[in-house]
Amino acid sequence: MKKFRGLLVLIVLAISPVVAFAQGAIETIAKQAIMIDYETGAVLLSKNADEPMAPSSMSKLMTAVMVFERLAAGTLKLDDTIPVSERAWRMSLNEGSAMFLALGERVKVEDLIRGMIIQSGNDACVALAEALAGTEERFAELMTKRAKEIGLTSSTFKNASGWPEPGHVMTARDLATLASYLIHTFPQYYHFYSEKQFTYGLDIKTKKPITQGNRNPLLYKDIGADGLKTGHTSGAGYGLTASAKRGDRRLILVMNGLASMNDRSREGERLLDTGFREWDNVRVATAGSVVENADVWLGTQPKVALQTEKDVVLTLARKNRPGLKATIIYDSPLPAPIRKGAPVGRIVVTAPEMTPVEVPLLATADVDRLGFSGRVAAAMNHLVWGQSKK
Repeated sequence: MKKFRGLLVLIVLAISPVVAFAQGAIETIAKQAIMIDYETGAVLLSKNADEPMAPSSMSKLMTAVMVFERLAAGTLKLDDTIPVSERAWRMSLNEGSAMFLALGERVKVEDLIRGMIIQSGNDACVALAEALAGTEERFAELMTKRAKEIGLTSSTFKNASGWPEPGHVMTARDLATLASYLIHTFPQYYHFYSEKQFTYGLDIKTKKPITQGNRNPLLYKDIGADGLKTGHTSGAGYGLTASAKRGDRRLILVMNGLASMNDRSREGERLLDTGFREWDNVRVATAGSVVENADVWLGTQPKVALQTEKDVVLTLARKNRPGLKATIIYDSPLPAPIRKGAPVGRIVVTAPEMTPVEVPLLATADVDRLGFSGRVAAAMNHLVWGQSKK
């Protein structure tokens, strides 16, 4: 017979529909936007998230990934020095952002990373690109190829800095995917994104060191923000790929097409506050923990423990707390033989305004079938006592 065990999951949460189905529930003045939960990938906000757009300096996140991968592989070191070409130097003369590299100087990779991230230096990006790929054009081709490999489906890069160029496009969804990949894969380098200022170079007139602040406005607010990258061009407007962590929960927000720096700052803070306030994560099951001890029929062991292969965590709107329920379903007793890791049941999670979620339950051990005499004894026991061998 099928066994159903309903468990009312007690949680501290509440508000709107289930995250995965709540797209558009939050309004925003951004032209393109997406907000996701880092752990579950659930989408809290989606507005034109798959619309190709000019990412401006937010595309420097991909440049950073290319550099971080070389560092992690050991083919590049933070204290390696890189020469500044004329092309890289000239980028500091344009209207865009720069760390003000000097022509012909050699600069440590770590300084170039800080210049690229904190000061949004276009010149730093060109220097890194030329060092890693020979030319910036070749580096951009490698960026595009690698982007597809890590799951960015709609990104094409024409340069390393995000300087406006036809065909250099990303989507808000791709930027959220990229930010998540960077945070997960390179925790040892993520700290660069929370640094608020960096000093490099000398002012030509005053001969004093040049100190520039991080352009991410959320770093200066007490909201848990710890990265990632701003962007701006006259055509694309003001953009921001941001991440914030409160307690054990992290959100990633991407916005673009805003009219001003003030709009970018206020809207970023408002959206993250909304995401943390109105949704929460619920852990229904933990990998490795026993969910149920199931009876076994004609087995060498009377019971077998059941568990999930991975953690089961759902991002839910808080108002749905009273109706959230997890039901364990399996045929009881489970007939032997049973093999470790075999799916023998499932957990079905339901909540108001949510499509039910089903997660397999796996046996945690091998249970062989009883031999002939054992089966006879179990059958007799069942006839006499009306129950299986226990």
